[in-house]
Amino acid sequence: MSLKNKLGRMKSHMKLDSQEREAAVQENKNLVNEIPFIDKWQENETSVYWFDHQHCYIREVRYPLDYLHGKYMFKDLLDVVELWNNSSLDHPLSAKGHGAMDLFFFDTETTGLGGGAGNTIFLLGYAFVGNQEIVVRQHVLPQPGNEIPLYQSFLENINYDTLVTYNGKAFDWPQLKTRHTLIREHVPRLPDFGHFDLYHASRRLWKNRLEKVKLSAVEEEILGLKRENDIPGYLAPMIYFDFVERKDPEILLGVMKHNEIDILSLITLYIHLSRQILQVEGYGQETLEIARWLSYLGKKEEANETYHRLLKHGSKEERITASHAIAYEMKKKKDYDTALKIWLEVAERGTQREKHEALHEMCKLLEHQYKQHDKALQLSLKLLEELEALPNPSASLIQDLYKRCERLKRKLARS
Repeated sequence: MSLKNKLGRMKSHMKLDSQEREAAVQENKNLVNEIPFIDKWQENETSVYWFDHQHCYIREVRYPLDYLHGKYMFKDLLDVVELWNNSSLDHPLSAKGHGAMDLFFFDTETTGLGGGAGNTIFLLGYAFVGNQEIVVRQHVLPQPGNEIPLYQSFLENINYDTLVTYNGKAFDWPQLKTRHTLIREHVPRLPDFGHFDLYHASRRLWKNRLEKVKLSAVEEEILGLKRENDIPGYLAPMIYFDFVERKDPEILLGVMKHNEIDILSLITLYIHLSRQILQVEGYGQETLEIARWLSYLGKKEEANETYHRLLKHGSKEERITASHAIAYEMKKKKDYDTALKIWLEVAERGTQREKHEALHEMCKLLEHQYKQHDKALQLSLKLLEELEALPNPSASLIQDLYKRCERLKRKLARS
């Protein structure tokens, strides 16, 4: 075949392909126009996504980095990620090795709070750092049965390293994996993520301060953010089923806004937690809880440094609590004199629990390290008397003291 004829055939194919594309575009336009309330969707930054003759909705809103959400601007996220990268602290929330653009702030809305295949995710929402802005994107299920386009649209452009959630390890991500399993032959595979779950961090810092460590409570009490006209999360399933029946997006917009604020608050919360862990600011109860967290993680040196900072800058109560923790470290280092001296002070000025713990530790030191069995017995009997006068004393501590007293009596009888 001559080159001229080959070119002619190619032109005819190109013309046909062009016609097919135009026909497909026109078909999509026709389908979009058939969607109920399409104008309302478009007025609310929402487009239609088509896949395999089904559709879902994608809403996208953008915020400048200097937007203030609670106590912080979104640009502060870039600063804390840089701080992590410059820090030597190995911590579960460390972003070391990542950029701010690698973080993926994720939240879902579902038809129920339980697990299992019967619980449907109807909204997949997330935020990420774009070009000098925060982009919030929400993928909405028009009706049960349209999950293939929902997950296809969600998964086709996911290229982030680390998931940031609030209780997502226990709820959101397992739910997503369950639903994905049902349609995995039709959509891309789930990526492997690192995971920062901010719920567990929040519990560590504020479980004694907040009645319930819900995100809304953390927002108001910790992050300085008060929602107005918010849809409570527990109403979301009922509202969604009403939307499925009536199709009007106005019904669902409140739930979508609730989800949007949840996601933005994850950014603010991660900023705040990072600043506290990295000790950018403040000396208080949060610093004390971080010191305990570091100790739990086995970061003894960092924990000890944090306790010593509280000794210099904390309140009277915080200084006593920090001293109590330092005494344990002195005991481990076999500096018994310093530990005993500190516990004497804690026994005089600490809380009731700290006082009893300090006296108990003094009993141990007097018996085992100083061999002052008479003083150890007197102190043990005194502590036992105090504990038995309480309405709900520690049963294990009382049991230990009874055994200690009997042992000390035997030692004294032999001496």
